Amino acid sequence: MSVDLTVVAQMRQLIQLLAKHNHAYYVMDQPTIADSEYDQLFHQLKALEQQYPDLVQPDTPTNKVGGTPLAKFTTVTHAVPMLSLGNVFNQEELFAFARRVEERLPNQNIEYDVELKFDGLAISLWYEHGVLVRGVTRGDGETGEDITHNVKTIRNLPKVLSATETAIPEFLEVRGEVLMPKLGFEKLNAANTAKGEKTFANPRNAAAGSLRQLDPNIAASRPLAFYAYGIAQCVPPHGQSTMSDSLAWLGQFGFEIGERHFVCKSIQDVQAAYEQINLERPNLSVEIDGMVVKVNDLKQQQQLGFLSREPRWATAYKFPAVAALTTIENIDWQVGRTGTLTPVARLNPVAVGGVTVSNVTLHNIGEIHRLDVRLGDTVSVYRSGDVIPKVEKVWPEFRLADAQEVHLPEQCPVCDSPVVMPEGEALARCSGGLYCAAQRIEAIRHFVSRKAMDIEGLGDRWVESLLHLNLLQNVADIYHLHEHRDTLLGIEKMGEKSVQNLIDSIENSKKTTLAAFIYALGIRGVGETTARMLANTFQTLEALREADLEALKKTPDVGDITAEWILDFFQAPHNLEVLDRLLAAGIHWDAPIAPTRQPLNGESWVITGTLSQMGRDEATQLLQALGARVSGSVSGKTKCVVAGEKAGSKLEKAEKLGVQVMNEAEFIQLMQEYGVLE
Repeated sequence: MSVDLTVVAQMRQLIQLLAKHNHAYYVMDQPTIADSEYDQLFHQLKALEQQYPDLVQPDTPTNKVGGTPLAKFTTVTHAVPMLSLGNVFNQEELFAFARRVEERLPNQNIEYDVELKFDGLAISLWYEHGVLVRGVTRGDGETGEDITHNVKTIRNLPKVLSATETAIPEFLEVRGEVLMPKLGFEKLNAANTAKGEKTFANPRNAAAGSLRQLDPNIAASRPLAFYAYGIAQCVPPHGQSTMSDSLAWLGQFGFEIGERHFVCKSIQDVQAAYEQINLERPNLSVEIDGMVVKVNDLKQQQQLGFLSREPRWATAYKFPAVAALTTIENIDWQVGRTGTLTPVARLNPVAVGGVTVSNVTLHNIGEIHRLDVRLGDTVSVYRSGDVIPKVEKVWPEFRLADAQEVHLPEQCPVCDSPVVMPEGEALARCSGGLYCAAQRIEAIRHFVSRKAMDIEGLGDRWVESLLHLNLLQNVADIYHLHEHRDTLLGIEKMGEKSVQNLIDSIENSKKTTLAAFIYALGIRGVGETTARMLANTFQTLEALREADLEALKKTPDVGDITAEWILDFFQAPHNLEVLDRLLAAGIHWDAPIAPTRQPLNGESWVITGTLSQMGRDEATQLLQALGARVSGSVSGKTKCVVAGEKAGSKLEKAEKLGVQVMNEAEFIQLMQEYGVLE
């Protein structure tokens, strides 16, 4: 395909997209993309047209404003076209706008009028002898919709002009914006929610939808407001020489203008005003998306004139976009401290929400499938305030024919262990929990904890130092630290006594129980109770290592997903290497005792409230010693609830379900009868 045909195809694609979104925004009042996304599409087309002027298409929207008026309203031709504004997005572009103005007005003093850029619906108002006779929407810039019946319901808009010191003109056309202030918008949505009616996505949609109602009673019930921003016609002439003076003149008749308004002596002052407005934006009464910069002198405006769709003497200075288009260059997989694999999209850097974004998380493989993200795709990235950037949507219209689908890696990108994701789960994980460097800190912290191997003194400070010295590749290295005594003594603030205490604690931990060792391995889904059940069921570590999925599922307290996690753990070669090193280091436990029938075997018990004579951990251990399973929630399958002081919702639920409830004294007596408590 030739270059010309390729460029024309790109132009046609952008024109069709812009036409679709123009119709949604201007005609249906239901925009489907953010303004910043529309701006980017528009500027992509404009850039192509500037590069290839001979290929500009006859229906390009770069020479048009708005959309076709709705058929249900009478159309009105604007005597003075309602043009759009060009946009600038940063200080560099603002200063370039000023240079163009200065080049056309050489050796002239230039002031700038700075106003809020409202996010509402632009309209034109006609007054004859001071009486409001017509209200018209912008429409396509040449022709708009007659919405006079609705305009007359706007409370802050003067229906009849009056002024004490100014003559009423014979004819006046005022341009401005109809908005719904934030407070009114919130009240309207709250009222609609209470009535079970549709709520509005934003104040602009609410305002535009209200003005396009055939029944003026609907518009009258909505909290609309009008803010003037200019005069299109005045007979006789109003006699004002500047933009700011003309707005003040309108104020004498009762028209409201924006709550922030500046006259700036230089373009540097304009930038300062922009920064001030951006800071004050959250506290303004209305939604804005930037500010409008105009050459203040009206004669200078006439000298500068117009382009096809916008004046040369004004521009909109937009706030940082909350959404922007960019492309996905690559997708990397990061492994978290618990082994979770997270896809991270590497982006062609784009400015969004006031910062440059080059990386964004895609959360999990399920989110990739939901969005249908592929390498090379054009995507919308959203960021507002302190919100973490995220991919909002994919643009399949721009997808390349050879775009690659994204697949979950089979091996961990850090340690090459198998990646597993049980059916029904959204998160994929590395199975090399004991070996994987990404999971090292979390694995060690869990392994040495009191309910696991109980290695006292090996806290985070020690671990960080040992990792820095490359002495802890995995948990098995803990049992070889005594071989590096001189290195340990060289660690800052780690004296002879501290080192000896640590070595002693590690040595003492070698004598443990099978249940504690299984728990220490950090297998996902295997807590203390499950570890105890696995130890009781399989009796030896060898039997547990060899167990198949069905045998694991039959273990009390082991569900289908946990069974898969256990199987995956013991099938990962790197985990088995670490296990063998741990056992070779001397970790051991007493030989299993032939299991006997325990009196509470398989029963589900719940402990709630505060026990005064023992801790809840001790009570849990007593119940587990008798074969009971201690749960954190009450259900119809619960055998008994032990209720201490200040027992709350769990006690209430037990009583509601008719589950047996036992107080602390009754519980102690039962434990004494079973011989597990003196």
